Amino acid sequence: MITNTIHFHMEPTGHLDALVPCLQRMAREPGVESIMVLGCDQDNWPHEGATRLFRECPLPVFGGVFPQIIHERKPYSNGTLLVGLPVTAQIAVVHGLSDAHADLDRDLAQAHAAWPEALENNTVIVFLDGFSSRISALIESLFLHFGLDVNFVGGGAGSLSFEKKPCIITPNGICRDTAVLARIPLVSRIGVTHGWEPISDTLKVTSSERNIIHTLDWQPAFEVYRRMIREHGGQDITRENFFDIAKAYPFGISKLDSEMVVRDPLMVVGDQSLMCVGEVREGCFVRLLNGTPDSLIQAATQARAIAESQCTDGTAAPALFIDCISRVLFLGEGIHRELEGAGAGMPLFGAFTLGEIANTGNDYMEFMNKSSVLCLLDMAQGGVP
Repeated sequence: MITNTIHFHMEPTGHLDALVPCLQRMAREPGVESIMVLGCDQDNWPHEGATRLFRECPLPVFGGVFPQIIHERKPYSNGTLLVGLPVTAQIAVVHGLSDAHADLDRDLAQAHAAWPEALENNTVIVFLDGFSSRISALIESLFLHFGLDVNFVGGGAGSLSFEKKPCIITPNGICRDTAVLARIPLVSRIGVTHGWEPISDTLKVTSSERNIIHTLDWQPAFEVYRRMIREHGGQDITRENFFDIAKAYPFGISKLDSEMVVRDPLMVVGDQSLMCVGEVREGCFVRLLNGTPDSLIQAATQARAIAESQCTDGTAAPALFIDCISRVLFLGEGIHRELEGAGAGMPLFGAFTLGEIANTGNDYMEFMNKSSVLCLLDMAQGGVP
C-alpha cells in the first residue's frame, strides 16, 4: 500500500549550479525513491554539466526540458521543478526517434521484457523529443507491446526556438531524439480534452510524409490552409506571420467514436507544404479547427472532471498536468484561469509541452497537439512494486 506523499522542490533560478545541491537533498529525502525533473528551455543548461549531474544521481531520475513548466497552478519559463516520488520508477530509454533504420519494436520489446510483472494498476510516464519525426511509430509500438494494460501519460519536450537540442533527462544524462519511459506502481485516473471546434468541411490528406502535409484534396496544403483562414477570420497568413496566426487554427484528425486528435501546424516548408507537430498519415481526413479562450478553459476544467469521475473516495490527489504550449500562446494571461480550472483544490504540477500523450487503459493511445491531459495519481493504491 502506498501511503507516502509526493515531495516537491522548485529551484527558481534555473541555474545548474543551484540545481546540484537541490537534487542531492531531494535524493536524501526520507520516502523519496525516484525523481522526476521538469526543466525550462530558457535556462540553457550546459550539456556536459547536466549529463554529469543526472548520471551521478543515486536514485532513478527522468524528465525533460520544456518551453514552460507548472508548479502550484502557476506557469514558469525559468526554474526547475523536482518531483520526489515515493515509489521506485523502472526506466527504459529509446534512442533514435528520427532514424528510419532504428528498430523501435525491438527496443520496446526489450523494455517490456525488463518489466516482467503485471502492468495492471501501474502508470507509465513518457517524455520524448517533440521534434522527432517518428513519434507516431513509437506510439504504435507502445500500444503493440503494452496494449491497454497500463495508463500512459506524458508529452513532448523541446524548445519554441524549433532548434533541435538535448531535452530528455535519463539516468545516463540529457539526450535529444530520445524517449524516456518511467513505469511507476501507482494507479492513475486520466482526463483528456482540447476545446477546439471544426469550422471547415472534411479534407482528405492526399499527400504527406510523416509530419509534413504536402496536399489537401490534391491541392497544395498551404494554399488550402491560407484560403480557409481568410474565409473564416479575414486574416492573411504568410510565411512571416505563420506562427502567430496558426496557433488559433489547428487541424483535427477524424476518429471513430472519439474526440478528434489535434495536429498543430508549425511552419511552411518547401513550396506549399505544412510541417506539423506529430505525423499526419496520407489518406486520413482532417478538418480545420478554431476555439475561444472560454472553450479552451472549459475543456481543461472538463479534463479534471473526467479524471475525478473515475475516483471512488473523492480525496484530492496530486495532479500531473500535461498541457500544450500553444495553449499558453493562444490564451496569454488567460492561462492562469485554465490552470485554476484544471487544478482547483489539488496539488497541480506538470509541463507545457510540444505534443501530449495519453490513454486511459480503455482507449487507443494517441500523440495529440493543443490538448490538456490531467492525470490524478492515487497515492493510496499502489500497483506491483
